[in-house]
Amino acid sequence: MEAHVWMGSLEVKAHNYTERLSPYDGRVASRAAVCSADDAHKALQIAQHAAKEAKKAPLHQRCSWLLDVASKLKEQRDEFAQVLCDEVGKPIAYARIEVDRCVETITLSAETMRSMHGETINTDAMPSGRKAHAYWRREPCGVVVAITPFNFPLNLVAHKLAPALVAGNAVVLKPTPEAPLCAYKLAKLFIESPYATPNALSVVYGDAEVGSALVSSNIPRVISFTGSVMVGNIITKSAGIKKVSLELGGNAATYIDESADLEYAASRCAVGAFANSGQVCISLQRIYVNRAVYDEFAQKMAEATAKLIVGSPYEEKTFLGPLIDDEAAERAMNWVQSAISEGARSLTPPRCDGRIFYPCVMADVTETMKIVCEEVFAPIVSLVKVDTLDEAIEKMNNSPYGLQFSVFTNNLAHATQAIDELDAGGIVINDIPTLRFDIQPYGGVKLSGVGREGPRFAIEEMTEIKSVVIL
Repeated sequence: MEAHVWMGSLEVKAHNYTERLSPYDGRVASRAAVCSADDAHKALQIAQHAAKEAKKAPLHQRCSWLLDVASKLKEQRDEFAQVLCDEVGKPIAYARIEVDRCVETITLSAETMRSMHGETINTDAMPSGRKAHAYWRREPCGVVVAITPFNFPLNLVAHKLAPALVAGNAVVLKPTPEAPLCAYKLAKLFIESPYATPNALSVVYGDAEVGSALVSSNIPRVISFTGSVMVGNIITKSAGIKKVSLELGGNAATYIDESADLEYAASRCAVGAFANSGQVCISLQRIYVNRAVYDEFAQKMAEATAKLIVGSPYEEKTFLGPLIDDEAAERAMNWVQSAISEGARSLTPPRCDGRIFYPCVMADVTETMKIVCEEVFAPIVSLVKVDTLDEAIEKMNNSPYGLQFSVFTNNLAHATQAIDELDAGGIVINDIPTLRFDIQPYGGVKLSGVGREGPRFAIEEMTEIKSVVIL
């Protein structure tokens, strides 16, 4: 098992590497090259030269490039799913779903770019103007730095690479250290495609040193980052005058109205809270329940949670596998125990078996407990009793995060009020806030970030508008 980096189209074998151990059983899952700031600068210089050719590549070639990658990825679905399962412990059935979504994300990016265009401008619309041939068009920014997380190490890479490359940019990717092989294999499909722009994609591995070198350089025009608020804040301060797109933390919440279908709501909330072991930026963390249906919903939520299959990610029926590392499991248990010591009650027995943390439904929580006011990133969800929708909206908005919220209701007025008053980047009615369609705009407000992903919206972030007047 060797470790490599992609310096543009050149595959370089690493002399120094680190091993990635499976979060489930501790076996060696992959190896990652140990990169330095010098490697990051070299990759940026390669991208700077490649960006000139990438801009010239005809749109049909760029679209064919992405569609070729999507086709090959679809053929290698099981192989990629296995890597996801090995490196981050994602249950195999859900690993396949991520591969499928990645194929769709890449395909959507190609289809979207074909239809994106500028507009003509009526320059004589005001008395100070006069007739001219005027229009605006989109052009690639140049070099994009993409930094991606561990929780969706394939599809979230695609959400950055595909829009950037199809728009005519060159990219330097720094993937999560937890899934180096996943990123390497996807990059290989892009780089070895017969439609590829030479050297338009490089991949370097590392943590703070490499990330800082990439972000602070004057070469990239765009920084696209998905990760923690802490790192996002550092990027914002060190990036300088660049376009910065940040998809950061969340504390997703939902409200269960007295008119809601409680059976359906409970079954969906169990998925929203515990999918991917709660390691999702839009994982359902807070459930505000109308007092009139609180007890009934709490029982149904506990029953729905008890039905989830927990265990080996290699088993087809497993819903919930391990957390990413020991620290995550220890933090989850500490937060639950802390809440219980402060008066909270667990409707499902708190249990941790190594890195597998069993889904935990908490009741009688208060707004100051960490499991409510901070991002848990673990399979823990809290039920909070409220009297009205107004109270639920106030509590849901009383958070430094605003990524996605939802409401379960059959009251049209309540649905409309929630859409108008909830302060988040996305609102879902009658499903979980964890719902994301890759074609939609995705991103948050407040500490949840700036900018939007989703193929069309990422392309907008990664292009510049050029205005033209011909007299």
